[in-house]
Amino acid sequence: MQSQNDTQLRQWAMLRRIPQHPRQITARELTERLGSEGFEVSKRTVERDLLSLSAIFPLLSNERSRPYGWSWSKDAEAFALPTMSPLQALTLELAHDHLATLLPASLLETLAPYFKCADGVLSSGEGVKKLASWRKKVAIVPPNQPLIPPDYPEAIIEAVHSALLTEQQLEISYTSREQGEIKTYPVHPLGIVQRGAVTYLVATLYGYTDIRLLAVHRIQSAQVLDQSAKTPKTFDLAKYIRQGAFGFEENGEIKLVVRFTAPAVEHLRETPLSLDQQMESDQSDWVRLQATVPDTAQLRWWLLGFGDQVEVLEPLSLREEFVNMTQSLHGIYHR
Repeated sequence: MQSQNDTQLRQWAMLRRIPQHPRQITARELTERLGSEGFEVSKRTVERDLLSLSAIFPLLSNERSRPYGWSWSKDAEAFALPTMSPLQALTLELAHDHLATLLPASLLETLAPYFKCADGVLSSGEGVKKLASWRKKVAIVPPNQPLIPPDYPEAIIEAVHSALLTEQQLEISYTSREQGEIKTYPVHPLGIVQRGAVTYLVATLYGYTDIRLLAVHRIQSAQVLDQSAKTPKTFDLAKYIRQGAFGFEENGEIKLVVRFTAPAVEHLRETPLSLDQQMESDQSDWVRLQATVPDTAQLRWWLLGFGDQVEVLEPLSLREEFVNMTQSLHGIYHR
């Protein structure tokens, strides 16, 4: 049993899809377009809606040929109708779920009425039930161990987003993870990046040009300054990320040569490490892999995750690191 809200939303959607005379649309075409927007409705119901709506609105039915074509009268005055379809509402809800920490706080506040409207559309009744349940049928699973995200005070998030959006400097009090002391200094915001559970502010400090990564949850206070922020001329956030900045401890590129057990390496055939990746099976159950990759701490963490299913061969300096690590592990587990 469809609710009154269902019927109203569907009829609004129908009215938006009906063209001005002399163009026209059939009931079947309307049914298909409504279906693509998430409304489950029969052609017969659409025909009944058209008849009832034509008694209120200046709608014309071309009955000279079948199927009948419907259009707004050429003299009909234009007026605004609610424009959020169930499909648009679902898109907005998914965007809110996954982008809330990346959108400026001021923009989120501005969009609040739209999020509320989207929630209302998706909970309007049986007609959009299947589309509304889509959120429960899709998920993003992190490839690593899931962590509980740190707290982000709303005032700090708002200040960081505001400074980035208006390209103003930001004065922050920041807790260093290494020293554990709080220091206050001006920063020039360049971007925000979410890496796993942690959100980072990409910025420069004072008048320096070297780029720093500041964990937002370590910012104790933040105040937007009147001075304009300065961006290094060659800085590009996407390029900065591609160069491996978030792998930490970037040391250029290396030619990585490793041996994997066959089961461990299988997924790299579909999702390679690099464009020049090469794989070659040997006489045993192992596969030799070669690829050019950034030399980062993340690369080491990733390799360590395979345990005894991987052997680092080259470069020799990286192999030596793993030899030392395995000896250290042996000492820990064989005390």
